[in-house]
Amino acid sequence: MASIHHTTMTPTKLELLSEWLPKQSWYVGDAETPELVKAGGFRLDDPKGEVGIEFMVVVDATAQEPVAYLVPMGYRGEAPEAIPGEALIGTSEHGVLGTRWIYDGVHDPVVMTQLRALLRGVATPQHQSRSDTPDPTVTVHGTVPDDGIDVHVHRVLRSAEAARTSSGHLVAGWTWPDGTAARGVLAAVAPR
Repeated sequence: MASIHHTTMTPTKLELLSEWLPKQSWYVGDAETPELVKAGGFRLDDPKGEVGIEFMVVVDATAQEPVAYLVPMGYRGEAPEAIPGEALIGTSEHGVLGTRWIYDGVHDPVVMTQLRALLRGVATPQHQSRSDTPDPTVTVHGTVPDDGIDVHVHRVLRSAEAARTSSGHLVAGWTWPDGTAARGVLAAVAPR
């Protein structure tokens, strides 16, 4: 299981995301630099221990109605050739691990492999800020085939109970700026 280091990152993840998020086609806000707050998320373990995997929910509080976004991230010790350069969210100096290259997880093969493993029930979601602590609030619903599956990551999150469908989907929670708890579908098996 991955160890969480309680240390500094310069720039912070939220600072990097504030610059990166408005440039994405799925960004629905008006602000060029949104005011992001960390609202929830979870981690997955890389079996090889090389890539940090985090699924962070951030809320843009500058919007007239707050908007929740899901940003899966892969943290790496170097820039791999297998990931396109445009998938780079940014680099940050980690107080323990040194320079970290932070990638949009939908373009990181390790992140997506572990997300598929979670949907198949062979990976365990981990608490976002505590080492070696499973997060039972992150749940998978529906049946997921064992063979290769395509996964759709929901970038803009809607607060809703998980729909009962035959295809597998991932449900987790976050907190709105006013303190209200919300749950919704973060990812689902995509139809082929």
